[in-house]
Amino acid sequence: MMKTARKYHKLCPYFDKKTTQCLLMVTVEGRVGRCDRDGKYDGCPILVKFLERLYRYHVERGRVLPRDFQDVVNQAFIV
Repeated sequence: MMKTARKYHKLCPYFDKKTTQCLLMVTVEGRVGRCDRDGKYDGCPILVKFLERLYRYHVERGRVLPRDFQDVVNQAFIV
């Protein structure tokens, strides 16, 4: 996933440049917060937790796993 993320995005697609907020932090940790990594997603613990949660969601329901990071970004919902 991280390899294809580098292919499509320079910065994390869940990073708001204007407010420097991490949009995944609300989903993963349940709180609003600033991105302390300046939008860089390599080694981001919040993105890793999100991908782990997404993987578990797909495996538990017997769904097809996303092929690359773009499939994850284009999903209409966040687990």
